[in-house]
Amino acid sequence: MSKNEYFDKVLVANRGEIAIRVMRACREMGIETVAVYSEADANALHVKYADEAFLIGAAHPTKSYLNMDRILEVAEMAGADAIHPGYGFLAEKAAFSGAVTKAGFTFIGPSEATIKMMGSKLDSKQAMHDVGVPVLPWTKSTDHDEAKAFAESIGYPVIVKASAGGGGIGMTIVNNETELDEAIAKSSRTAASAFGDSTVFIEKYLAKPRHIEVQIFADGKGDVIHMFERECSIQRRHQKLIEESPCPIMTDELRERMTQSAITVAKTCNYENAGTVEFLYDSGNYYFMEMNTRLQVEHTVTELITGLDLVRMQIKVAAGEPLPYAQDQVTCRGHAIECRVNAEDPMNNFQADAGKISRYRSPGGPGIRIDSCIHAGYSIPPLYDSMIAKLCARAMTREETVARMRRALTEYVIIGVKTTLPLHYAVMNNPEFIAGNTHTHFLQDPEITRSLTRYMRESETRMNQLGDSLRQGKEKTIAVTAAVSAYMSALAAKNGQKKE
Repeated sequence: MSKNEYFDKVLVANRGEIAIRVMRACREMGIETVAVYSEADANALHVKYADEAFLIGAAHPTKSYLNMDRILEVAEMAGADAIHPGYGFLAEKAAFSGAVTKAGFTFIGPSEATIKMMGSKLDSKQAMHDVGVPVLPWTKSTDHDEAKAFAESIGYPVIVKASAGGGGIGMTIVNNETELDEAIAKSSRTAASAFGDSTVFIEKYLAKPRHIEVQIFADGKGDVIHMFERECSIQRRHQKLIEESPCPIMTDELRERMTQSAITVAKTCNYENAGTVEFLYDSGNYYFMEMNTRLQVEHTVTELITGLDLVRMQIKVAAGEPLPYAQDQVTCRGHAIECRVNAEDPMNNFQADAGKISRYRSPGGPGIRIDSCIHAGYSIPPLYDSMIAKLCARAMTREETVARMRRALTEYVIIGVKTTLPLHYAVMNNPEFIAGNTHTHFLQDPEITRSLTRYMRESETRMNQLGDSLRQGKEKTIAVTAAVSAYMSALAAKNGQKKE
């Protein structure tokens, strides 16, 4: 018999900050947690934080975090009764959701059928078109004559996209007919290599749209609510870097239309749990792009403006509870911004910069939230996503929030690897961003590059000055690292952690 009203033990099939985020919610709810880790993550914080931790394979994701059979084997050994996938890795793999359920565990997320339906951009576009949700003109035909006729009918530029996957992989912009055939071939090859599915389609390309998404929650019992929208237009290579809520240009009328479209999307695919419906917005019109069938990286800003714990809600709904709040109980208060801190060099085409963090100091003060998995002495593995922390700021107005984020960025010290911190500072000082005038190609603005060069120098000087206060020679760095390790080991011992 279960001791907890929801679950006794949850296995988190992920790593890094999101694993810790899920475990924190579980700890508050009195639920034991199981961590899984690769050989590269043996000393990672999520391993120390969990009640139990199990080695699942070598460093490469296919040998560990993508190894469904091994994860399910550990869940059985540990006596887990539910599995939370986090985001990335197996989170949007329909087969994993199905395998978890078939093995007798509860999957904290949507069903296999829903993930499969929304995982195909073609199938989901057609389904949303059929129920009246706005979509951009598209064709699945890759025949030269038919593709040419389609492009000419809607006008160039167009974009070729992979039907499966995401993250901008397999996208090729086509400016004229001469580029069309090669773009189709290139996108098809990339899609086949990345996703095992060469299916591509062509749709109208918007030059400078906004990327606006709606957070929804459904309980599988017919109730669906939204938790307002997030502006996610600041991106590099089609991947988000800065998110905020609410959207700076949102009106009551536009919000009503977009959120109702998002709820229609959720009901059409029989959605359950937390999900995000993504739209492109241009010149007063919005268009369904895709649905992310998982918890988003940027769920933090939604939590900050609503005061709700989305992970706690995920666990309750997965346990069979109805939605704990009605739509009129979900309110927006204030403004929030998230900056993704990646171990990347923004001056070198965002090249990843895995390495050892020699000095670390996180910001604090009113309205600041940090979700991370790093500390002084931590070595960033080269095989995983480059995001190492999420810095969030909240205040009552957007102007105050930008100022608060700007202040927090000046306090953040990460020495040993290059990061996106100087880029975020450049954006927070950019007049167009301050005015709320953003779009998906915002970072291509020459002014960003010019200011980034200056802020990179200033950031390096400031970090070194602040960093000097954190160390008194090499011995101090070793002492800080040892103290962190000792604390986490003591915490693990207190919780009776087992390592396999």
